[in-house]
Amino acid sequence: MSTTADRPAHDAIDGAVTVETTFTDNTVTENTVTDNTVTDKTAEAPVPPRSSLDRFMRRLLILPEGKTATAEEARSAFQKSLLVSTCRCLLMYIIFPFVLPLVGIARGVGPWIGLVIGLLAIVSIVFSIRRFWRADHSKRWHYTIFGGAIIGFLIFLAFKDSADLLS
Repeated sequence: MSTTADRPAHDAIDGAVTVETTFTDNTVTENTVTDNTVTDKTAEAPVPPRSSLDRFMRRLLILPEGKTATAEEARSAFQKSLLVSTCRCLLMYIIFPFVLPLVGIARGVGPWIGLVIGLLAIVSIVFSIRRFWRADHSKRWHYTIFGGAIIGFLIFLAFKDSADLLS
């Protein structure tokens, strides 16, 4: 990368203005170079027009207008919520019913741990859904439906665990 200071004097034009504009996510960055001075202006890109369903979901998820997240943050939240749900399923359907009873421990603790891990998984999924919506991710509706189905299944399992505890 070279600057006008690196060039011979006959190549430099006094008073020349160069404007470089870059667009990333919802941010517009404009760099202006005047007489070997760089000015950096960063502004929020205008919010895209939203459908009535998008506006409803943003209100339901209690998302403030203008605040955004990146697609990478949304992916990271998605991966974490899937990890929590995966751990819950491994514990509830592999470790507790088969492995721990073979060793003679953990009788009757499955429903308690299932309720706690299920609640943690639901909270994690809701946070990742919010992150997808804050990022205006192109797949936000897909993930909302997917996450909603998992939440529905986890609620069903919470009722089942509660019934096991009460019986």
